[in-house]
Amino acid sequence: QSRLIESGGDSVQAGGSLRLSCEVSSLSYKTMCMAWFRQAPGKEREGVAAFSSAIPASNSEPFYGDSVLGRFTMSQDDDKSVVYLQMNSLKPEDTAMYYCAAGSWALCDGATWPHDKNYAFWGQGTQVTVSS
Repeated sequence: QSRLIESGGDSVQAGGSLRLSCEVSSLSYKTMCMAWFRQAPGKEREGVAAFSSAIPASNSEPFYGDSVLGRFTMSQDDDKSVVYLQMNSLKPEDTAMYYCAAGSWALCDGATWPHDKNYAFWGQGTQVTVSS
């Protein structure tokens, strides 16, 4: 059974940092588009970052949502089958449930990656709370 398990969510002060992890099992995630989404209460789910190892290195850089660009960094550890989201300079508006998602590698283009309904696999989420 394909599984995505997020961890690392916590409560932090504004300006702080967190690193979220997404442990991937039973998925060939290196051939997929891996993404992070978040959803705050009363708001729609928002694309945070996405990346695919299946895209040639020369064209392969993570995509980031405008609200997190320059503060968040997506990376992965292939040996551990883990995808990370390093979050720096956190703001109260970053407070949300954060989800890891996986879908076809073709999702990882500039126009398609933020659309959550395209992703076939989802984790259960990890809560991030940022206080001012």
